[in-house]
Amino acid sequence: MSIWTVSPNLEQMTEASKNTAVSHMGIEYLEIGDDYVTGRMPVDSRTVQPFGILHGGSSVLLAETLGSMAANCCLKDKGTVAVGLDINANHIRPVTGGWVYATARPQHIGGTTQVWEIRLENEQGKLTCISRLTMAVTKRPG
Repeated sequence: MSIWTVSPNLEQMTEASKNTAVSHMGIEYLEIGDDYVTGRMPVDSRTVQPFGILHGGSSVLLAETLGSMAANCCLKDKGTVAVGLDINANHIRPVTGGWVYATARPQHIGGTTQVWEIRLENEQGKLTCISRLTMAVTKRPG
């Protein structure tokens, strides 16, 4: 059963992300399922820290991007918007090149909060980071 109240669309997500941190970091949206969104980010000069491994902040940016986009597609009230309230991340193993892939899945979709789990994996499918994102659901501005 699908969780979406607004059908997510890869092209619309990509268009909304133009000229933002999302496009600057090379994040791409890949797939939308009944209860998840996937994407990927390159591990390159834009996303690594000085020691040549994926920067933890880059991982968090990917996690919040997917979770936030997904959260706004399953709001119960059209007059609301979901915004980041809290995020944490545990960095499990380093990545030095290629791509990291992420999947965002809801743990809780409520009227005032949502909680999303975002798992990042390397190209070999090994867990590199796990993140939990809490979204606040509030009235849409304007």
